Amino acid sequence: MTTSTTIMSSVPWLTILGVIPLVGSLLVAFVPGSALMAKRLALGVSLLTLVVGVVAALQFDRGSSAQFQLGEQYSWIPQFGVSYALGVDGIALVLILMSLVLTPICLLAAWRDLPEDDAADERRVKTYFALLLLLETFMVGVFAATDVFLFYVFFEAMLIPVYFLIGRFGGARRQYAAMKFLLFSLAGGLVMLVAVIALYIQGPGGTDGFLVERLTGLSIDPTTERLMFVGFFIAFAIKAPMVPFHTWLPDAATESSPATATLLVGVLDKVGTFGMIRFCLQLFPEASHWATPVVVVLAVVSVLYGALLAIGQTDMMRLIAYTSVSHFGFIVLGIFAFTTTGGAGSTLYMVNHGFSTAALFLFAAMVVRRGGSKRIPDYGGWQRVTPGLAGIFLVAGLSALSLPGLSTFVSEFLVLVGSFPTRPAAAVIATAGIILAALYVLLMYKRVMTGPKPESLAADGVTVDDAWRKSSGGVRGFELPSGRRIVDLTTREKLVAAPLIAAFLVLGFFPNLALNAINPAVDKSMSHVQNTPAAGNAAEGSTR
Repeated sequence: MTTSTTIMSSVPWLTILGVIPLVGSLLVAFVPGSALMAKRLALGVSLLTLVVGVVAALQFDRGSSAQFQLGEQYSWIPQFGVSYALGVDGIALVLILMSLVLTPICLLAAWRDLPEDDAADERRVKTYFALLLLLETFMVGVFAATDVFLFYVFFEAMLIPVYFLIGRFGGARRQYAAMKFLLFSLAGGLVMLVAVIALYIQGPGGTDGFLVERLTGLSIDPTTERLMFVGFFIAFAIKAPMVPFHTWLPDAATESSPATATLLVGVLDKVGTFGMIRFCLQLFPEASHWATPVVVVLAVVSVLYGALLAIGQTDMMRLIAYTSVSHFGFIVLGIFAFTTTGGAGSTLYMVNHGFSTAALFLFAAMVVRRGGSKRIPDYGGWQRVTPGLAGIFLVAGLSALSLPGLSTFVSEFLVLVGSFPTRPAAAVIATAGIILAALYVLLMYKRVMTGPKPESLAADGVTVDDAWRKSSGGVRGFELPSGRRIVDLTTREKLVAAPLIAAFLVLGFFPNLALNAINPAVDKSMSHVQNTPAAGNAAEGSTR
């Protein structure tokens, strides 16, 4: 059944995908039982959600001309034209699948994040895992919403679990990081809310006046359209994060638990760039052309500034956070190139960045858990003690620097190829970011895994050579005076690493698995933004 340009589904797949982790979150939080039982339940719920997501994805018709598929629509607040409307195009589909894959990986990685010594500790563990599942519900909702107001609701709802995940389960400066994240996000949400209200006033009215399909192609006064574009764009640029709206990210990522940081940077930040395609380009095509010179400059600055700051960091988690600022600059550049190749590359980049950043955060956390420090100078020579961990850490780094054969290379290549025809100067300058990426990744790996060796392992008074001699002498690992053990990869850590490395290889060698779904959706968005009176003037200006 089809309504407008949405193919409706007889089975509410997208609602089911949101309800399963929501119910699971409540069960994990409130059903009596041990912390171990709660963790197993959370992991089982996330795996069930992933299976249902794969089944739903198999219903997606890549050859369909409809704007959205797997659609659902129910009247919610009819007097204001608000509907509970869900649907996916190829862009939303791949981002939802990425979210569903990363959630169980993060839950498994978080298995030992919190102590379980007494009843209070067990309650904290249950709350922690329940919040991670609740976040999964909102991640599905924000990518699947096809009603602008419903999208805004999910966009703001994501703040609730993330705030508590950072503020209650983070590091020493967790309260500061959580409040900074909240204030930046609320500021962005406020300006977007003003734009949403203006969109309602300008909109077609009716009981479904907030549907994306009905708002696309709306005739709006140019000044009003530009103001609404700015409202949406600022909210998305904060979430993305782009320079100069990025300053909340390093603190949030550094003070979060590894699982929270992974979902924050690997998934939630994609909502910003996803929103630029879905809403900025779709609803405000003229204003998108008007803002392009400034946006492209910010994108290029993000590429270079993020990379340069990453090179200078001594904190592993902070370094990884700044690499994301650089990578998002590439993504935004591809989007505002207004070409199908650039847009498809940016969308694929979102997926690949999700996996590569997840690997960097989670693998770095494995190092920190062993060494007891996030400071890079506290390490050196760990390749001798933990060769398996060193190996997967290197693969994650090579993916982040876009080594050919690994996933990020294809997306970065498509972004640059798609940007050269319309933004040649920006594409040339941004290419320097690839060289800088090699510097920050390889320097971090060299300092942590190869040498020079520090005199002790994170101030434990034990040399790396001592650890190597004892661990290679038939002893599984080496116990430091502090009680920590220096061991290579555990079975659980291998299970965390395996799907991430598999994603690098599969998407690196077979990118069409994602691009076949992405390309039609991107082509519709780019065709829409190209077929505006401003497009000709913008194209002429870019060649001068």
